[in-house]
Amino acid sequence: MMEMASSDTRERLISAAADLIAASPGEDFSLRAVCDAVGVKMPTLYHFFGSKQGLIDAVVEHGFDLYLGEKAAMESSGDPIQDIRAGWDAHVAFGLTNPGFYTLMYGKVSPGHSPAGQSRANEILKGLTARAADQGRLAVSPDQAAAHVLVSNIGVTLRQIMLAQPDPELSHAVREGVVAAITGTATGQGDALNAAIEVAAAHPHILGATETQLLVEWLGKLSREVS
Repeated sequence: MMEMASSDTRERLISAAADLIAASPGEDFSLRAVCDAVGVKMPTLYHFFGSKQGLIDAVVEHGFDLYLGEKAAMESSGDPIQDIRAGWDAHVAFGLTNPGFYTLMYGKVSPGHSPAGQSRANEILKGLTARAADQGRLAVSPDQAAAHVLVSNIGVTLRQIMLAQPDPELSHAVREGVVAAITGTATGQGDALNAAIEVAAAHPHILGATETQLLVEWLGKLSREVS
């Protein structure tokens, strides 16, 4: 019973801090305000988190739990490059909807330190780039492709948060530039077959999902055989 009460108090402190951060994105928050919201004394907060940074780290993990929960609810298109596009858009949407969480998750940098939740999110992206590589769709290594997507996605999202204004045209342009770079279909890089693969995969509604998947497989096999 006491363990349950202890866990509940910890979660309430995280929730209270998250509410304060969400209410004033980018601004500092008071530990006293967190304690007052939960109805506990400061020693209780320090018992659970050790310091203000410890509480912030817990809130960051909470933010990643929310983000990864949304990711898990997304349906796969069956095409890794399309799923990278969808993941990009979901990443931007999360940041614009939750700027307080996002700036803690990706905007606060400590040399040599990466939050555990960030690693979990990165593994999802690396899984997609690994699948793309298995299909012969990448011009770079899966790790490099994942890094290219992630840093560009973060930069686009932070810019929109800083401006406090969505910019879907910028996000789309950068996203497509990144996809072209990692697939080797940027101007002057890829051959006609690889370019055709990515055009078809980007517009599955034209031919239909099944037909598009078959076309991608056929063109991929042809590209590998003639290269």
